[in-house]
Amino acid sequence: MSAPPRYVLDTVADATTVTRRLTRDGWTPREGFALPDANWDVTTSRLALFGRVTDTDTVALVTLAAARGAAVVAICDPASDLCHALVDDLGRLGPVLRRSEVDPPTITDDTVLVPEQRALLERLANGETIAAAAAAEFLSLRTANRRIAQARAAYGVRTTREAVLAYLRQRQR
Repeated sequence: MSAPPRYVLDTVADATTVTRRLTRDGWTPREGFALPDANWDVTTSRLALFGRVTDTDTVALVTLAAARGAAVVAICDPASDLCHALVDDLGRLGPVLRRSEVDPPTITDDTVLVPEQRALLERLANGETIAAAAAAEFLSLRTANRRIAQARAAYGVRTTREAVLAYLRQRQR
């Protein structure tokens, strides 16, 4: 099972769209970021917590909820220091989806990657840097960057983060 999604968005409309999509995918939406469950790992409960981030206490709650396995949909001003802190904190846990990724690219099951590309994207999804992934796969950094660029082209995305997310979505099918 892949990590629960983490969204940081700047509008209520985007958050509503994402929350509806998560609900269709089997997540249980709940407003607010405090977790009622005493168990540390709430992944199996498939909670999708959503709401506005207005202070540092809420940033801490969002981060804790994401660390404990809840999906989070946070709304904040993208220019604020608070939002930057939230994205940084969530980024330590894994990929953070932003507004441009609210509607993910359409990936078909026939998007074919070579084994090196899959191995690199898998390592990136697990939090490794490109350099560390390249070394672990016994590739030069230049070759690894080329393989990742080819994967981006195959998925029709612009960033490595989007390629990793597309790979994870395809892998779940």
